[in-house]
Order: sequence, then C-alpha cells, then structure tokens
Amino acid sequence: MTDLVQRGRMDLKRGDELQLTIEDAAYEGKTVGRVEGFVVFVEGAVPGDVVKARLFKVKKKFAEARVIAIEQPSPLRTAPRCEHFGVCGGCKWQHVDYEAQLRFKRQHVVDAFERIGGFSNPEVLPIIGSDERYFYRNKMEYSFSDQEWLVAPPARVDPGETNDDLPPFTPNLYLGLHVPQRYDKVLDIRECHLQSPESNAIMTFTREFARRCGLPVYSSDMHAGYFRFLVIRQSKRTGELMVNLVTFEDRPDVMRRYANELCDAVPGVTTVVNTINAKKAQIAFGEVEKVYHGSGLIHERLGNCTFSISASSFFQTNTAQAERLYTVARSFAALKPTDIVWDLYSGTGSIALFVAEAAKAVIGIESVESAVTDARKNAERNNVTNCTFVLGDLKDRLRKETEWMNAHNKPDVLIIDPPRSGMHAKVVEEILALSPSRMVYVSCNPATQARDVKLLCAEKYALRELQPVDMFPHTYHIENVASLVLR
Repeated sequence: MTDLVQRGRMDLKRGDELQLTIEDAAYEGKTVGRVEGFVVFVEGAVPGDVVKARLFKVKKKFAEARVIAIEQPSPLRTAPRCEHFGVCGGCKWQHVDYEAQLRFKRQHVVDAFERIGGFSNPEVLPIIGSDERYFYRNKMEYSFSDQEWLVAPPARVDPGETNDDLPPFTPNLYLGLHVPQRYDKVLDIRECHLQSPESNAIMTFTREFARRCGLPVYSSDMHAGYFRFLVIRQSKRTGELMVNLVTFEDRPDVMRRYANELCDAVPGVTTVVNTINAKKAQIAFGEVEKVYHGSGLIHERLGNCTFSISASSFFQTNTAQAERLYTVARSFAALKPTDIVWDLYSGTGSIALFVAEAAKAVIGIESVESAVTDARKNAERNNVTNCTFVLGDLKDRLRKETEWMNAHNKPDVLIIDPPRSGMHAKVVEEILALSPSRMVYVSCNPATQARDVKLLCAEKYALRELQPVDMFPHTYHIENVASLVLR
C-alpha cells in the first residue's frame, strides 16, 4: 500500500491512497474528486469533504475509490438515522442534508439533458421535495437467508418456548435486506426507517416465528426449503396493512399458525397472504396466492380514485409523492374536455384514471396482461367510463396499418411512463408518425429520458419544461416529468 500521493493519472494504480477534496455529486450516489484534473469517483463521501480514499478501479479516463477516513467533514454532512447505514445500501444519502440532496437530484436532471440530450439551458423547475423523509414507503420487500452478512450470533428465541408440535429451533435464519452486489447473504435488519413502526414489528415477529418453526430457508442450489420473502404493503390513506409471506411450499398448518399469531402480535394487520413460488427464480411472485386472513387486498387513494392492491399488483411506492407526480403530469398535459389521451405503458391504470375526468377519453396500452386486468377493474371500481385499456406491445400497437389503430381516434395528447430503459427506438418512430400536439414523458431515469426526448425534438417537438419530483428521499433516485409540444 502506498502512502498518500498527489500525482498524475499514469502513476495511479489500484490500492493507492489519495487525499481528495470532494467537488460535486455524481449519479448513483457517487461523488467527484480530482487528481491533477483526473476524475476520481468516490463512494461514501459528501461534496465539501476532504477525505482519504483508496482506489479500487483505475481506467483510462477515470478511477473509482472508497472513503477510508474523513479528514475534514463537509458542512452538508448530517448524522444518519439508521443503525444499518453504510452497510445496507438502501439509503445511500442518509448522511447528506436533505436540501442538499434535492439540489443534487435536480442537477442530475440538468446534466442528463445537457450532456445526453444536447439541450442548452433546459427549463428545469424547482424540484418537488417530499414532506415525509422517513417512513414514506407503502411497500417493503425483505429476503430470508441462512447466511448473515455481518458475523454475529443470531438473536434467537429460547428453544424452551417452541411448541411441541413444531420442528426444532433453527438458528441459521436471517431476514432483512441484501447488501449491494451480494445476493447470497442478507443483513439481519433490526429496524428500518422506510415504511413504518408497524412494518418493523411485523418483520421482527416473522423472523422469530420462522426461527421457532425450524423450517429451512429456500435454497436455489438445492431447490428446496420453505421461507423466501416477506412483503409488507401498507396504505398511507386508509391504514390497511397486508402481510405476504412468500414460500417455496404450501404448508397450510404453518400459515394458519403464522396468521393467527401475527394478528395477535400486530393487531393492525388487516390481511395475510401466502404466495407460493415453486420456481428457482428469486422473485417475490408466484403461481398461487392463498389468503389466510382478511380479503387479500388493501386499498389506496390517489386523487379522487381508490385502487385495490393485491399481493402481486404494481403500485407507486410513495403514495403522497405519486399524487404530486401525477398532478404535474396532468398539468403538463393541459387537457381540454375534447382531448383524446393515450397513456403508453399504462400499467394498472393509475395515471390514466387520475387524468380521465379532464379529458374526453383515455386509452391505456400495456404489454403485461395482469396489469391490464387490474386497470380495467380499477376503472370499474371508480365508475370511470371513459377509460379503455388495451393489451399489446407498443411496437406493434402503434403501427399505422394495424386494425386497432384504424379503429381508434388519433391522440391529442400522449402520456408516456416507460421502464428505466426508456422507449424502444421503433416506439419513438411510431410516436413521431402519430404527431400528437402535446406529450408528457414521466421517467425514473433522466438519462434514458434525455436520450428519447433528444430523438423526439430532433424531428418535430420542442422541449418546454422539466419537473423533477423526489419520490425516494435519502437515495439518488429521481423521477422527472418532461413537457413537449409539437413545433
């Protein structure tokens, strides 16, 4: 290991230790320092810090490093609330003042549209921050594992408390969150500040129950075991609380016991579901959902609409900020009573239903069949009669020669909310052929959004303004809404 060095990039190598002044924030929670103009991306630092950092990757144009000591703390630093901060990886910016987080996130949008989109001085409105900086999520997903990330004895239950008719106590069982880049071990979470105190109580009870049961965690290598995931969904508007235990096998006796004991321990639980996933895929979805308490649903409100949420339904994770995000989208759309709106990547219909009362008709197009089914049910439940939801891939649905296209009126407005990867190039081409007068592009990835908007504006559109919305405090993630008008 070398001493602290100040030298040119040609001499830098992995393992070198540098003293760096952190100048700025970069995407994905990293920060930027420089050595004689050579960029070093640093993990664990805050802009304004002077740090001692160790290089772990050296490339031709940049290097990456991790903080090993803070020589001089930044005034933007703040004490993280969570005891697991720095290990869990879920809230990489808990040590950064929240107002500074918002500035960095807005700047990410500016940088993406200037550097990737090629826009000069784009109109980026002040970011909309979150009133709730902790306990803002309505969904948390925890993983079971028989391997713990931190070496520590398990907080075991006294074996003497185990019921005679249950298998022996299982000590090697942990429940929590994966640390970054590791999927074989979990951090055994004691308290998480993302959802609610009730959520923490459910997690703690579930861990203790699982250990008392003596049933093993599912192993993908052996393709055997029982416990896989714990998913907790909590309505922020109605207070309803769903617990979904995802298992490899169907064991009704265990689930009945779990549901009864859980509801006694956490009286606020309104429904308990067992999702059975007998496949190797490590996902919290399955082929069968069995309800052991309540209706198997919770309900959430956005605007004037109420949504029924099942164990497998998609729903925006931050209810309050989702409502603000959709309000921005509706405002940018500038809807008139005569407008036909097409909602692309419409999911379960939340945006379509949110804007429906301001338009003549809304047509949602979505490629996931279960989401289309949920969207139709949501429309019926809310007595919304001017929304139609269509199943299909946009690359096929938007082609002019299709029978479906010929049977529907062209849109006056497009609302687009694609996945992180953005839009397929052929979808961009078909949108340009449609040429709606206004477009609203909602994205969780400003980089791919800027790429797509650049293509649209190169042909027919003008970028009017951008509105960042912070959906996930203490993370580097940012939602952004773009308003485009036909030139």
